[in-house]
Amino acid sequence: MTDGGIHYEDPFATPAEERSPVRRLRGRLAAGVTIWTSGGAHERTGLTVSSTIVADGDPPEVAGIISDTTALWEAIHGTRAFVIHVLHERQGTLADVFAGLRPSPGGPFAATEVHDSEYGPVLPFLATRVACRLLDSRPAGYAYLVRGEAEEFELGDLGDPLVLFRGGYRRLAPGAG
Repeated sequence: MTDGGIHYEDPFATPAEERSPVRRLRGRLAAGVTIWTSGGAHERTGLTVSSTIVADGDPPEVAGIISDTTALWEAIHGTRAFVIHVLHERQGTLADVFAGLRPSPGGPFAATEVHDSEYGPVLPFLATRVACRLLDSRPAGYAYLVRGEAEEFELGDLGDPLVLFRGGYRRLAPGAG
């Protein structure tokens, strides 16, 4: 159940034996946690996304799974641009805010520094990010695969990334990097 975008039930609360094999497989794949943003100063939107792929090439591309029922989907298709921010391991609370799992009076951007760009809102304290132009989107399961051309990279000091594994945030093992 939700109220104003905040989830009161844990989406991973279904006992493992009752989850679909697809959800169980996805849970076994460690994934970096990102926040995708889009929109202008008056209609900023953002969403936590852990299904992001980066493909090297000329031009480089990024892709992610986004539901067409989200404000982010509408903003990306309206502006044809978006920004992907990579989260540090200590930013689980921020990830939960943008996922709608934690309350944020005034919305997820209200309590944080934000700058607007031609690609969408930029969270400057997240030093690793890429600005993208929408290439296309197509159905993928119950959501859509959104592809973008990676145009502007900011590759600041990240340290250890925030990783999602089996429904929770995890640290990388020491010496893993």
